Amino acid sequence: METDEAAISGGVTGSGGDAASGGADSGEVAASGEDSAEAGRLAAGADAEAGGLAAGTDAEAGGLAAGTDTGAGDLAAGTDTGAGDLAAGTDAGAGRLAAVAGAGGTAAGTGAEAGRPAAGAEVEAASLPAGAGVAVDADGDATVGVPGLPPPALDDAYASAARDVLRGMVASAAEPLAGGRHKVFGRADLAVVPTTSTIGSHLPRAVGLGLALERLRRDGRRVDGEPEVVSWPPDAVVVCSFGDASVNHATATAALNTAGWYDHTGLRIPVLFVCEDNGFGISVRSPQGWVAATLRSRPGLRYFAADGTDVVETHRVAAEAAAWVRRHRRPAVLHLSTVRLMGHAGADAESAYRSPAEIAADVARDPLLVTARRLVAAGFASGEELLARYDERGWQLRRIAEEVLDEPKLTSPVEVVAELAPRRPARVSRAIAGSAAYAAGPGAGARAEAFGGKPPELTGPLTLAQSINAALADGMLDHPRMAVFGEDVAAKGGVYGVTKGLRDRFGAARVFDTLLDETSILGLGLGAGLAGMLPVPEIQYLAYLHNAEDQLRGEAATMRFFSRGAFRNPMVVRVAGLAYQEGFGGHFHNDNSVAVLRDVPGLVIAVPARPDDAASMLRTCLASARVDGAVCVFLEPIALYHARDLYADGDGEWLAEYAEPGAWADRHVPVGRARVYGIGSAEDLTIITFGNGVRMSLRAAATLADEGVGSRVVDLRWLAPLPVADIIREASATGRVLVVDETRRSGGVGEGVLAALVDTGYVGAARRVAALDSFVPLGPAAHQVLVSEEAITQGARTLLAR
Repeated sequence: METDEAAISGGVTGSGGDAASGGADSGEVAASGEDSAEAGRLAAGADAEAGGLAAGTDAEAGGLAAGTDTGAGDLAAGTDTGAGDLAAGTDAGAGRLAAVAGAGGTAAGTGAEAGRPAAGAEVEAASLPAGAGVAVDADGDATVGVPGLPPPALDDAYASAARDVLRGMVASAAEPLAGGRHKVFGRADLAVVPTTSTIGSHLPRAVGLGLALERLRRDGRRVDGEPEVVSWPPDAVVVCSFGDASVNHATATAALNTAGWYDHTGLRIPVLFVCEDNGFGISVRSPQGWVAATLRSRPGLRYFAADGTDVVETHRVAAEAAAWVRRHRRPAVLHLSTVRLMGHAGADAESAYRSPAEIAADVARDPLLVTARRLVAAGFASGEELLARYDERGWQLRRIAEEVLDEPKLTSPVEVVAELAPRRPARVSRAIAGSAAYAAGPGAGARAEAFGGKPPELTGPLTLAQSINAALADGMLDHPRMAVFGEDVAAKGGVYGVTKGLRDRFGAARVFDTLLDETSILGLGLGAGLAGMLPVPEIQYLAYLHNAEDQLRGEAATMRFFSRGAFRNPMVVRVAGLAYQEGFGGHFHNDNSVAVLRDVPGLVIAVPARPDDAASMLRTCLASARVDGAVCVFLEPIALYHARDLYADGDGEWLAEYAEPGAWADRHVPVGRARVYGIGSAEDLTIITFGNGVRMSLRAAATLADEGVGSRVVDLRWLAPLPVADIIREASATGRVLVVDETRRSGGVGEGVLAALVDTGYVGAARRVAALDSFVPLGPAAHQVLVSEEAITQGARTLLAR
């Protein structure tokens, strides 16, 4: 994570001092993952701005305003920033702190007694330092007493936090959140969500979390039988931070815009955006006044600002901003002016683009020094006491750093990927059986009502679109926290009618239209999943997903990996895609590239071709998301949505009956299992395909059967993970494999299938038919670059002639 750009993803806090999942103060929870943690970052020689105070959450970390039990002096005296400098073996921090004291150790510009009044001294009430006590004896003489700094504990909360952060720096397997997989900051018990290094990409999730928390608060129901879900306080708010340069990033713009858009429509999103503005994005300066002007002009966002180097002002304004968000349940932004001490990262020599005078000016505003001066001026400590505390902390952190260096690291692939995407197929199967039992038993009445007295299994054969619609409705009945949303899914019922009628059945709170921004749609899904909902967002076309793919790659797929399963964002993303639709041509509505999805670790990709498979596979995806926290992409072939016939017009061979609940368990389709069709003798050729290729391959197989060639057509159904066992079994059965891949030759699915054959020692013949490396053109020209039935038939004949 970049210290001057992205900080905490989203601390979620409730009032009364309790975090959503822990017991931290409401102000502290948003800072706990960063402030004390940054000490370790400094201990490794990284950006001093991240020392907590400079990060703009100073007061909470320092304890002075937040009231932590360690005492005001701890952090102010250098528990984090300065101590880290010493732990790194430097004396720069000590020199900065020494500026607090004058000659002889007295406070700069004051006498020793001025900082700590002696007994009996006459001090006007107006000049009493905060926390001072006045005692009046029998003679009427007043004595002023100022509390001193509490003694430091060698193993207090600051040391513990520093140890955790240093463990992350050295990739220790004992690091409590990521377990040595990444340098992330977070605490599950404090609801501090880890973030990646991608600038601003966590902000859309924060908006989604805010929207979900408010919907759950209004719903007010706990659902029996749901897996463990965080129980959020009813007044919980979301806090997310970012740097000034991030204001210009597309994901940050999307998040700020979405929060304002929803606020404008009257929907409440309790999110506090915190901008830590040090004026730089590595070496690129933020133009003077640009950040403030940008944030102030955001419609629907209340603007607060403070000097982030002043812990008292920062705490006052931060408390005011958080209270406003908590009270009004509306979004706000807190703009903190901060400093960046040292370079952006270890290799960044800021002297190459900053003058010595400018660097010195930032050092003078070091929040550590500013706070120390305040403590001395108020009489809480002398400069000598602060320096002693500073040195003590520095050696303490150095000792911790040396200890964690020797801690075990991850040593096997199994350890590394253990929490990437764990799958428990037996539990998923049991969950589907449970859903079936409920739908046929206690939920039968509600199901009959939802379907208007005529459930889908009684309506006759269905198309692919109708089957998906019915399965979504059954999912909504089975999962009370499931929500369907996206562009045009509610009022219109989807561009292709797949979500038609769902809003009328389940209400606008669970089926709703979003603004036209794929990043925000996926961000809403990420936040909703994190809040305990079961989100089913729709991306209207596959080509539109590329605008927002990092929300899947960098955010959704990494959540379990970076938190060892402490956090998860279950989600089933419906995407209409692939080519061959008629009357609506061109690339953006016929995109046939899925390469960007197939290499995302842990992502499940389902491609249903037949109506009966579609319902079963969707149930599997919903159950996997609920049971395992899986992130699934449900890729729906547009050209097959309303297909009815297979071999001849009017044959109705592509339609299928919808399974009644009693048959759901028997027709369950596990993740990574293929479907096989036998044509003729099924002994001469194996055709491996998916999506539109299934329909074309079955037709081609029928033609080959007339020529005496028996084929078995393998519908992969799952592109990730591939059904490797089924591929090898069916390939070995004939010894001749034709891979029919409607995606492109380069980066297409066929490459993965052929690689699986080679890796497992397949020794038979193999050939591939795939689309050209081209965008899909408009009109009849599309047939020049896409796979056709004729190409499949000819490819089979060539393979058989070898």
